[in-house]
Amino acid sequence: MTLTRSDALTPPAVSTFSALSPIVVAVFLGFLAFSVPLGALSLEIGHRLGFDAVVVGAVIGLQSLATLVTRHKAGGLADHRGPRFAVLWGLPITASSGLLYDLSTLPLGADGSLALLVLGQLIMGLGQSLFLTGLMSWGIARMGESRTGKVMSWTGIAIYASLAVGAPVGLAVQAAYGFAVVGAVVLIAPAVAFTLSLFLPPTPASGTHRVPFHRVIGLIWKPGLVLALATVPFAVMEAFLPLYYTASGWSEPGVALFAFGAAYIVVRLIGSGFADRFGASPVAICSLCLEAVGQALLWLAPVSVVAVAGAALTGAGFSLIFPSMGVLATRSVPPAQRGRAVGNFIAFSDMALGVTAPAVGLLSQSSGIASAFLVGTCATCAAVVLLPSVRAQSQA
Repeated sequence: MTLTRSDALTPPAVSTFSALSPIVVAVFLGFLAFSVPLGALSLEIGHRLGFDAVVVGAVIGLQSLATLVTRHKAGGLADHRGPRFAVLWGLPITASSGLLYDLSTLPLGADGSLALLVLGQLIMGLGQSLFLTGLMSWGIARMGESRTGKVMSWTGIAIYASLAVGAPVGLAVQAAYGFAVVGAVVLIAPAVAFTLSLFLPPTPASGTHRVPFHRVIGLIWKPGLVLALATVPFAVMEAFLPLYYTASGWSEPGVALFAFGAAYIVVRLIGSGFADRFGASPVAICSLCLEAVGQALLWLAPVSVVAVAGAALTGAGFSLIFPSMGVLATRSVPPAQRGRAVGNFIAFSDMALGVTAPAVGLLSQSSGIASAFLVGTCATCAAVVLLPSVRAQSQA
């Protein structure tokens, strides 16, 4: 993923729209494989198979842990073989997880079905690590490294547009047709993205030597940790919001998930230049405060309307954390390491998704499912405390 000087500028014959739009579409379609089964998985494991919240959280978190441990290798593969190579491997691997979801609906018993879902989550993690890291690197190479922030902003929009559409669609499909059709969607969406990617020209593989994992992490860990803490509210929503709605006697959890995604997209469209205009740290502080308020509303919500408002505020707050911290992270490293910095920065979000779900699932056994959103509130407050040291590092 590392860029050479020849990669740093977008080719003159390629407009910004034509350079970036295919990448954004491919990210959206590929990420549908992750977003469509979000709520459906928790209901499949918790209701149909009869496992408790600890198992639900552990299985959902496995996907992100698999992504976390493979993200650096995915970045290295994109560096040495080119981003296109990583994408064209990652998307088919992601699609194969849908086949395992389908097989889990066969009469195999609860343990057999759970084993297939676990394997599907692990494969999903590997596939997402490859295709998302590759697509972001491909976008930076096509746009030029000076527009890294724009690539991150628009790929982020694609991710959460996918979430806004995918999660409620997955719940609706599951309710109408069963989990097997959810698996079919997971199979088809990345296959379409793969077909689109075949028609995009490759960019050069510019990695010339291995960069130790610890060297990159040492430079980007502070903005990465802010991203991880800001991702905790999303992690608890994806794993436990449908169960929270069921426990509260409310219907249509997909409405709250849609509100999260819609608010995220609107704020990103309006505020994509805020970090450049006002500074990354002030934007991040405001964003984290919005997230904290949203999580507190979800924690204390007396009715579903308040929960929807909390989800929307959470999405609005989370929206600008990724690009603002991402720009700081990439500026913390020399150009030769920038590609791996992107992959490892994303890995902090994977870490939050992988650790939060099982940990909060365990907590909810004794404190109730609503306590998940108290954890989200505390995490965002901790990120605010960390921000001054991130700013100091970026100015050093």
